[in-house]
Formats: sequence, C-alpha cells, structure tokens
Amino acid sequence: MLRKLSLLSFFITILLFVVSPAAAQIILPDPPPCCGVFTDPDWLKIDYQRVRVNIENQIATTNIDMQFTNEGTALAEGTFLFPLPEGATVDQLIMYIDGEAIEARVLPADEARQIYDEIVRQYRDPALLEFVGTSAIQANVFPIPPGDFRRIEITYAQVLEVDNGLINYTYPINSSRTVSGRIIEQMSVSVHVEGNDEIGNVYSPSHEIAIVRQDDNLGFDAGFEALDFRPDGDFSMFYALVNNEININLLTYRESANSDGFFMLLVQPPVSVPDEQILPKDVIVVLDQSGSMQGDKWDQARAAATYVLENLNEEDRFNVIMFSTGVRIYSDQMENVGIVPEAVDWIDEQFANGGTDINLALTNALEMANPDRNTTVIFLTDGLATEGIIDTADILDNVGEIEQENVRIFTFGVGNNIDTFLLDSIVRDFNGAGSYVRTGERIDEEVASLFNKISAPVLTNIALDLGNVTTDWVYPTQLSDLFAGEQLTIVGRYRDGAENINITLTGEVNGESQTFVYSNLEFRNRAGGESFIARLWATRRIADMLNSIRLNGENPELVDSIVDLSVRYGIITPYTSFLIEENDILTQQGRNRAAEAFAEEAESLAGTVSGEDAVAASDGIGGMSNASAPMSQSTQEGYFSNDEARDDDGAGGGEFVPQNALVNVNDKTFVYQNGIWTDTTFQPDNMETTQIVFLSDTYFDLLTEMPDLADYFSVGENVIVVIDGTAYEVISE
Repeated sequence: MLRKLSLLSFFITILLFVVSPAAAQIILPDPPPCCGVFTDPDWLKIDYQRVRVNIENQIATTNIDMQFTNEGTALAEGTFLFPLPEGATVDQLIMYIDGEAIEARVLPADEARQIYDEIVRQYRDPALLEFVGTSAIQANVFPIPPGDFRRIEITYAQVLEVDNGLINYTYPINSSRTVSGRIIEQMSVSVHVEGNDEIGNVYSPSHEIAIVRQDDNLGFDAGFEALDFRPDGDFSMFYALVNNEININLLTYRESANSDGFFMLLVQPPVSVPDEQILPKDVIVVLDQSGSMQGDKWDQARAAATYVLENLNEEDRFNVIMFSTGVRIYSDQMENVGIVPEAVDWIDEQFANGGTDINLALTNALEMANPDRNTTVIFLTDGLATEGIIDTADILDNVGEIEQENVRIFTFGVGNNIDTFLLDSIVRDFNGAGSYVRTGERIDEEVASLFNKISAPVLTNIALDLGNVTTDWVYPTQLSDLFAGEQLTIVGRYRDGAENINITLTGEVNGESQTFVYSNLEFRNRAGGESFIARLWATRRIADMLNSIRLNGENPELVDSIVDLSVRYGIITPYTSFLIEENDILTQQGRNRAAEAFAEEAESLAGTVSGEDAVAASDGIGGMSNASAPMSQSTQEGYFSNDEARDDDGAGGGEFVPQNALVNVNDKTFVYQNGIWTDTTFQPDNMETTQIVFLSDTYFDLLTEMPDLADYFSVGENVIVVIDGTAYEVISE
C-alpha cells in the first residue's frame, strides 16, 4: 500500500526518491492526479528516539539521538529538515550521522518558511505549515541502502525565560496532524534540572512523567518513555522557582479578547517539612471483615492496615475497626503510635467471616473522631451492605448526622460487588478521595500509595480568594487539604481579565488561621496563553456533570451541556462516543440526535449502582475529575480507498480516509466529515464559508496575513476553521 510521505513523527522530513538497482538514475514515479509524490511508508522505520535534556539555571541543552532504517527495496536519500522549537535561540549546534560530523546549518525563520512552503506546494502536504515562523536545522542525508540504517545526533542549546514564576520547556514531537505520522518503536524523554533556586511545582500537561527530586530541592529529574509510540502532542513541562513556603503559580488562556478566559492554579506546599511542622492527625482504619474477603484479599487488607499504622507520624494517634456481622474495635480510645506493634499483632489474629454492616462501621468511626483533631478514615470494603441498615440513602443520612468538618474519609472499593453510589457520595460529602481496586491489583499497594500522599498535612480547611476576578465553574469544587509534596491543581473560567491581582490562600494549622498572599498576578485580558487549560477545564466540567447524573439521575440540561462540551473540545468518554459516530454532529439536528442517544446512556449510568459497569463508570469519571492534564483523543488511523486499483508496483490512486478521525489543535477540535477536517465551532446551519483554493497564491497570502491559521491549515488539504466568526474553507483545485 502506498501513502503520501509527509512529516516524520520526530519532525524530520526525508524526501525520498526511488533509485533503480539496475541503473544509477533517479526515478520519480508518476503521481496520482491529486495526491503528489508517493512512496511506501514502510521504507523508513523509526527504531528509537532518545531525548536527553539538561537544564542548568534556565539554560537548556537538548540532545536528540535517533535511528531509522530503510526497510524498502530501493535507495533512500534526500534532505534532513528539523524544525526548532518556537522561540528557541540556538547558540550551539552539533550534528553527527553515524559518528561523523556533517555540515548542517540553522535556517532563519523567513528562509525556513520558504522551504516549508516549497515542500507543501511540491508534495501537497500541509503538515509543515505547523512550523511557519520557526527556524530549522537543514542538512544533506547520505543515501540509505535497503536494509541499512542511519543514526543521527543533534545537540542544541536555548535560554528558557521565566513567565509568571514558571519556566516552560517544550520538545516538539507532534505528528498527529499528518496522515503518515509514524510509530516510534522506542521513545524516551529524560530531563535533568538543577540550579541555585529551590524548585516548586513540576507539571506536564502533555505526558505522564515520573519525578525524582534532589534532597536539597535545588533540582529534579523527570522522565517519560513508551514503546510503539505514536506522538499525539509535543512534550511540554513546566516548573516553578520557589518564592513562598507554599508556592502558587498561575497560567491563563483566552481564545479572544471578547471571550471568557480559562485559568489554572498550581498550589505546591513544601516537598518535605520538618516533623514539627506536620500537623498531627488521628487515623481510623475501617476494614471489611466479611466472609467474601477470605483468601488473598484478607491478607492484603491486613497488610494495608499494617502499612498505615507503621507509617504514622510521631504525634499521630490511631484506632482500627473491623466490621462484618457487627464490629470489632481494637481499642475504646485513640491510641498513641507507641503501641502499634500490639495493634499489628491483633490485626494478624483476625479472620474473615460473616456479613457486611457498613452503617455500623462508619457511624462508629465518626463517633470516635475528636472535633479538635484532624481525622483521617481509611474505609475498605468489597461488598454491599447485607447486615443492619442496608438502604444506601439511610446509611448516608445516618453518616451525615455525625458529619464533622475535621474528618476526611478515603474509600477503597475492592472488586465489582460494591455500592459505588454509597462510596462516591461519602467521598464527596467528606472531602476525601476514592479508589477502586480492580482485578489483578493489590489492596495493600493501593492503600500505601494513597497514604503516602496524605501522611504529612501542612494546611487544612483551605480557601482561595482571587481578588476582584469573577470566576465560574472552578474545579475541584471543594479544595482538599494540602499535604507535603503533593500538588493541588485548580482550573476554572474567568470573565474580565485584570493585572496586579492578589491571590489569598487561607487555611488552618493546629486550629489557628494562616494566610498567604501572592501579589502581582495577571489574568490576561487579551488573546493567547496556554491553550491546553481550556481542554483541561472541559475535562473536569464534563466529569462533574457525569457524576451529577450518576448520583442524582438524568437531567436534560446536563445532557445538552455535556454534548456541547464534548463536541467543542473533542473529549470522548464511553458515554459521548456519538462525536465520531454522527456525520452531522455539528448541525442542530445532529446535536439533538446525539443528546437523545446520550440521555438513554445517562439513564443507565444513573441506574447502575454496583457491578463491573458501575465500577468502571465511577473509576473513569473519578479519573476525569482529578485529571491534571486534558483528556483528548487524536487519531489519524485510516485506509486508502481504491486499493483494488493498485497494481503490483504500487501504482494507482486512492483517497486517504481516516477512521474515527478527531484531532485537537490548540484549543480547537477538528472532526473528519465527508472528506473535510471541520472545526467543531463551525455551525453549518447558519454559517457560510469563505473558500480558499489549497496551495493558491491566496492561500499563502492569507497565511502571511494571519500566521495563526497555519496551525489549523496544517491539519489537512481540506479544512474548515472558524476564526473570529469567519469560517475559512480550504478546498482542492
């Protein structure tokens, strides 16, 4: 199967030609009428791409080590073009191919633009438009014989500026906008940061990174790696320089000066604090001891309880409640950590049998809480209530009557035969967190992971005052306590922007109020900023509405709102797959049909309390509610029509047809409908398009006049994008 050769997934453009083994001449295959030069996408296989970044006092040195192999039957040669990160100032450039230094040069942005345009015109591939306005590295690549490989190393340096207390590093690996975006067999990004200033927040909106901090907190290491990796977004990482005991950083985004803005606050307490600054707490471990827990589950549950007790702080107190038919309580009072060994022995002696009296267990735990001490309840169960009061609403009423401000309940549901409505309602009402231990996962590991995060509270009952900025739909709706080393991410919308804003954080330390003021922050009132914030906000907003439907029942207004946000931001959940199923999803008729379909799903969602589907729904919505990066789906998988028309040499035409195609660009979402990548803000019912012929002079003139269009036009050859109320439609000749 032949496909158009376009940008490689690591932003390398190799212009391939077919060289006849029998004759030393270049053979340019006759291109199909509308699709430019074709070659076999399997010729170049990306073996690996290893990115090593060293940042020292804001000077970032990036080393790229990559290898690709020619698996074709002909010679591959051409030009190596590496677009540089936007705004990068390169003062060092080293490039090697197979260990030998080669001549390479940095093209200024205007010269690179000419090359990008030429390639777009020649190969009818708009992917390079994404890099309009950036410089590039250019070099000749030695011919690659069939079966041979080439290893390339590049090193460049750049200065990272501080913006609003945050430093951003970005490595461009996005290829989701090209139809031939390739899989990288081994992909890794490793970042080492060190300097003279203490590090605060570390955050990646693009990839799941592991973070290891230095003991003096003057640096850290972050890493990401994956096998068979298909890039769907640039690697981006932010980190902050500490300027307060509790650090706050603000990021904002606005599509236009006339639209609402979006903000994200990163709240970072100290990574570690002296023991005397850790707030003492009472911990009550509540374990389901019913007969269904027998075997490995019971062994792991006891191991989890043991881990919690053995990792208490010196000033903490504890107790243990086991429940089945009735309850068994370790002590009639909260105990000091000195007798933890005796408690562990008592736990080891217990065995699982009997029914499940959840009401009795929870009410006992809450009655045990001291109103003058912060109390953490670890509640673990694997079943539905079968003893005592078994109605979920009655249990919640009883628990609510004893509710105290200083109590946080963290739930662990084991297996599928659990009351997700009960557990999630408890988490909501007691400002805790919930986790579900699925088949194959260990109870003790799940409990240990959460307890490590909440073991060192430094500020409780927190509240934020954003000054005179008017906000809407801020998530999380209830702010959790702050724990040492744990970052709190807050997102929301705001109306009018403002400069020199003071943000005030208040909370309690041992019952005494504490206030922190952060000055001279800006909520932008102009277009620009970090576009991922809008999609992150939409992810959490959809989760909040889904959870409301699940706990309170189907609501037509919420259904319509979920449909609108899902379409606008391209957020697909198991309940909103209509986005890629409805051909007319952008019309009002299509939206209505999608809402009707979702309403049926919503009714099922609200009516399913236990079982595998209920656990999956609760777990999935919980993941969206706590998301620290936007939930999106970019897929360019597809096929070529008319495959049967190809001959043995690969000749023949055929249109590339993406399947379930959806791509996010900045804060816009494009869906592939009827051969056109269509902006989901386009309203076909009441909008007319301004048509522009692909690759015409008008096309390139418009890009020169409105450079921001380049990102959107790079999606494909046929595109509809809405900018400031005008719908531009790129059409083929």
